[in-house]
Amino acid sequence: MPPILPPELMTSSSSSSDSDTEALMFMKTCYEAIILQEEGDTARSKRRRSIRRDREAGHERLVELYFADHPRFNEGIFKDRFRMSRRLFLKIVSDIEQNFEWFQLRQDARGRTSFSPLQKCTVAIRQLATGNVYDEYDETFSMSERTTRECLINFCDAILKLYKDEFLHSPTSHDIERLYEAHGQYHGLPGMIGSIDCTHWEWRNCPREYHGQYHRGDHANPTIILEAVASQDMWFWHAFFGAPGANNDINVLNQSPLFANELHSVAPRCPFVVNARQYKIVV
Repeated sequence: MPPILPPELMTSSSSSSDSDTEALMFMKTCYEAIILQEEGDTARSKRRRSIRRDREAGHERLVELYFADHPRFNEGIFKDRFRMSRRLFLKIVSDIEQNFEWFQLRQDARGRTSFSPLQKCTVAIRQLATGNVYDEYDETFSMSERTTRECLINFCDAILKLYKDEFLHSPTSHDIERLYEAHGQYHGLPGMIGSIDCTHWEWRNCPREYHGQYHRGDHANPTIILEAVASQDMWFWHAFFGAPGANNDINVLNQSPLFANELHSVAPRCPFVVNARQYKIVV
């Protein structure tokens, strides 16, 4: 803490002796020097500190662990950690790399190579699969918190642009006929397009004032309910997320837009036969 001098002592007085004047001027000079030093330290502390991260070594370590010809972790461990097969993940990485410049391997003005598409997509998938914080991947993948966050944002945006037309759409008449055939052949249930169920997702950071609304006795922590309709080929034809965990399945069904298309007569025509009787859904 620098000494704080009153203004009247910061300048010499005509009644003061020469020695007192020199002492006061010396203290003033020291004070100004300390102030300038503190301002310089503050300016330097605000600058972005550059940390040398060995990106190439991080890529080589990732390949050795999961993507080499004989990786350290087998296919089963890969599925547990990435929530998908290695073949599917590599297909997604290849599609994103071909269509989005941000994921392509480039060099900056200093000649430093960027993170590889494998590194960027791996970090994004691991965040989606585990819900971990951004700065958790610095030690493993040599990636900063800011870059990790950018990977997640750009990855989700790329997935939507690439696959929404094929995978994020309501079932068509052709899709429903195919589901009718599959369920009738394997389960003997004609006229069935999938099974509906609700699952609870734990809300670890739920505010205390919401605990009563999102907490139910059969779950230890507050939860949020996901209602989904899935078919035998793992396609999700309906998803409704966000209902408080205190609700039951019937309450969630009353809130969800599952039958909104039928009520508004915009659902596809899907007749089916049960016990030699044809049922027609006229819309």
